[in-house]
Amino acid sequence: MTENSNKKSELHKIADKLTEDIQCMTNYKNLYNEIQRLVASSSVKKEDFKSTLFKALNDEGLETELRNTVFHWTRSQKFMKDDNDNRADLSYLKKAQIQWERRIQKSLNSICNELNVPLARIRPNSDRDELSEKWNELSTCDFADLSQYRPLYAPKDFLEVLFSVRDPSFKKQVNEPNWEFSHIEIRVKTLAQLRDMYKELSQGVTLLGVNGNIPSLQNYPNLENERVHVGAKVLMSNHAPVAQEFLKRGAPRALRGKLWSLVLGSIVKQNDIEYYEELKEMVLQYDIMVDKLIIKDVQLTASNDDQYFVFEDVLYKTMLSFSRDSEVLAPVTMDKSAGGQVIHAVLQGKPTTLENTLVFPPSGVIPFHGFTMYGMILEIKYFYFFSTFELYVFAATPFCYLYDDPCTMYYTFRAFYLRYWFRLHTVSSHEQGIVALCLLFERLLQCHEPQLWAHFRNLHIQPIKIVFKWLMRGFSGHLPPEQLLYLWDLILGYDSLEIVPLLAVTILSFRKDNLMQVNNLHTIEAVLADLSSLKVMPLLQLSLLEN
Repeated sequence: MTENSNKKSELHKIADKLTEDIQCMTNYKNLYNEIQRLVASSSVKKEDFKSTLFKALNDEGLETELRNTVFHWTRSQKFMKDDNDNRADLSYLKKAQIQWERRIQKSLNSICNELNVPLARIRPNSDRDELSEKWNELSTCDFADLSQYRPLYAPKDFLEVLFSVRDPSFKKQVNEPNWEFSHIEIRVKTLAQLRDMYKELSQGVTLLGVNGNIPSLQNYPNLENERVHVGAKVLMSNHAPVAQEFLKRGAPRALRGKLWSLVLGSIVKQNDIEYYEELKEMVLQYDIMVDKLIIKDVQLTASNDDQYFVFEDVLYKTMLSFSRDSEVLAPVTMDKSAGGQVIHAVLQGKPTTLENTLVFPPSGVIPFHGFTMYGMILEIKYFYFFSTFELYVFAATPFCYLYDDPCTMYYTFRAFYLRYWFRLHTVSSHEQGIVALCLLFERLLQCHEPQLWAHFRNLHIQPIKIVFKWLMRGFSGHLPPEQLLYLWDLILGYDSLEIVPLLAVTILSFRKDNLMQVNNLHTIEAVLADLSSLKVMPLLQLSLLEN
């Protein structure tokens, strides 16, 4: 009796939290209005309210939308939970993140002082008019000389921060290298646990990205044709959990964008389009220091690369809009791993009042070198013949390959960033955070490639230094676009970033013979510089197969 009471009590708590949290979701207002409209329609009968309502919800597709909303809520609860909460005292990681955020802010203020520019101001009318006129071709804007602006930090700077993190209670052993992460007591998976998690890979199931022309087990010409047919049915069902499961075996090119949007809950509705337009107006109205960093970052990557300049305009729009998105602020700054250090800027030339003060930047995300590359794969579906190319730019670039609509691209990029990418430049104890991923990489390399591990140690080279760019960028800019998309299919399908360090170890293992013949960091990097010939799915499957 007591056990049943406890279960009921727990269910009530979950239901109350679900009800409260759903009301804070961006799709709540639209969903609520649709259900109200349905309840008031002739489809729902007062004398048989419950059954007619359920039938009407099902007929209108709203039952599926409600289920998807609960699915997205459940995923968010799982990802917010830190499995290392009740273990060792890891508060020193939180302190390290606070110090890191303060350091970034100090660097930002230093640049403003050096160049005598404000954090924020009302944009001059002439600049506003030009931006408005050229919004769809921002690469043609006459941006001011940005040669004196420098990126606030790059991956190597963040890695030095991670190297400096030390557990106060840790006692270093004699002759133990200072650069290992082994002293950090975060629980990470073993290879056996990864095999159990990535069953489709470890059990040798047929996958797209290995050979799409292999015969189908069903009545289709080949595997690719089968996956296209089944994927279309998945999209017709509109069930996000089914779409997530489908991604575990790789998505067909033509369906990938819609599948990702369904799994991430980033399908664009009318209120999303209106909000996207509001972000554009915010860009036109306010000139903030971050704009220069974004423009500089795009110029250093996309606009100077023969293969990526076609994405320059959409990257400007996406990144500038993202910087104004206050809906990003709470998830980024309120997360347990965040330091919560927020800058408030008073508009230049205005009185110091609440009305003239804004959070800087409104999204709370200060860009770093290469951030845009996370998103370029999402934009143009048709450019699969492009190869790869530096992080803020690294964040947006992959999405350019999937969507030809900037609004759709924006919301999928934002959802991906809030679910995964922000953890890659945050010091935290989260099992999906960059510290845990570095530790997982080191453990896998040490346990399963001991010869390589010993080789690096004898050369006094930190293995993590070799692959850190790959981890922090989710391999964006390092793998060919199609291979990167297969990797990100797996991230979404299994809802985990652990596949990233696993791939890093697998690549080192694949290039082991060459790596064993070189004896300095420069030549090691040369061996690993070109990954264009690698196929992600076969490599990962080989590394996880039981035999």
